[in-house]
Amino acid sequence: MQESYYIYTSGNLSQKDNTLRFTSFEGEHKDLPIEKIKEIYVMNEMNITSKLLNLLSKHGIIMHFFNHYQFYIGSFYPKESKLAGQLLVSQVLTYSDYSNRLSIAKEFIRSASFNIYRNLRYYNGRGKDVHEYMRNIEILRTQLD
Repeated sequence: MQESYYIYTSGNLSQKDNTLRFTSFEGEHKDLPIEKIKEIYVMNEMNITSKLLNLLSKHGIIMHFFNHYQFYIGSFYPKESKLAGQLLVSQVLTYSDYSNRLSIAKEFIRSASFNIYRNLRYYNGRGKDVHEYMRNIEILRTQLD
């Protein structure tokens, strides 16, 4: 059974034969069998190599990176080798229907208007005069449908 691994200690992550070797900056090391890894969450400073990324890609393992304060930085996501464009073709066929496309477009606009309103609310709380813009966004949001 594959598991998710969380690494909270700073160190080096490298390939050792067909396993991953984590070595902390204090010198302790632990080997992780590649077959048992589903994804890796790196929660602190980590040194990695392209050789390691190649092994992760070969086994389809996703690696997520977070900074020292546990804020998400980004992910290494290996390419899907078996899709060969099938997902794109499926999306085009699914969204060629006008009503589906319209509902998706409305959700994009709703989300964007929500984010704009949140930004205006942020600046309003900091003493900026944005009441008129906030009122306009509220009016436009009621007219979306």
